[in-house]
Amino acid sequence: MKNFSRAKLFSLAAATAILLATACTRAPEHRYQGYLEGDYLYVASPLAGRLDTLAVTKGARVAAGAPLFSLERDAELAAQSQAADQLRSAQARLEDLKKGSRPTELAALEARLDQARAAAELAKLDLDRQAELFKNHVISASDFDRARLTHERNTGAVDELAAQLATATLGARPDARAAAAGEVAAAAAAKERADWSVEQKAQAAPRAALVYDTLYRPGEFVAAGLPVVSLLPPENLKVRFFVPEAEFAALKAGAAVLVNLTGVAPPLAAKVSYLSPQPEYTPPVLYNRENRSKLVFLVEAVFTDPAVARDLHPGQPADVTLAKP
Repeated sequence: MKNFSRAKLFSLAAATAILLATACTRAPEHRYQGYLEGDYLYVASPLAGRLDTLAVTKGARVAAGAPLFSLERDAELAAQSQAADQLRSAQARLEDLKKGSRPTELAALEARLDQARAAAELAKLDLDRQAELFKNHVISASDFDRARLTHERNTGAVDELAAQLATATLGARPDARAAAAGEVAAAAAAKERADWSVEQKAQAAPRAALVYDTLYRPGEFVAAGLPVVSLLPPENLKVRFFVPEAEFAALKAGAAVLVNLTGVAPPLAAKVSYLSPQPEYTPPVLYNRENRSKLVFLVEAVFTDPAVARDLHPGQPADVTLAKP
């Protein structure tokens, strides 16, 4: 009896140890550990300059279109003014070429044309008289030729002045006007570039976001293309979690999951957006004894409603479970 009791106690102790070991090593089904991560927007100017104003502070929230910072732009403003003056000058030259001669110049040509017509008419009358006299042998042939050539000269003068008046009303030649139009286009492009340079010295928020960090202080020189402010829009916050190899094949892009965060209830809805094609070892940051030394796959999920992520922060630990169909 004593031996039986000892054997029974030993069996009960062994069973208890097995149950405890099983309970300690078995992870909850379809429950994965992870953390929140953000894809930051780094706002920079494509031009270099001294940081004049920083309109936001770290941790503040900004609306889309809100000013973030501005760089000194004295040189760009001067170039913009110069380009505007050159554009106006080129446009004025083109308009002048289209107009032709001034009204007073046209009036002078018209007066000369009237004088030439009067002279031609007088020469015509004299020629008729000289022709009659030459027919009656009253004058010599040289006198008649002189009257005829004078009439022809005066008639040619009328044609010449009429052509000059017509030309004066046409303006410049087509090639000259085309060249002037090209100068206007070039000046307009230079003005557009100068305007762009001025605009790029001041940057605004492309989306409503959290100001995650400011990287320069007013007065510091900022090289071209270096970010001054980093933003974190709510829609750029995602959860990264790790799935064991045995369960990875069941996950598909677009699958619904629930994200459990400490102090946040109920769980937040999300959907799988990325599945890593490469396996990796369990990251030590998880400190997950059950998954240690096992291969896992990185999976990312984005929140179904980005508004719920507004007050969340990268680095928060999260437990992810598969949503029930």
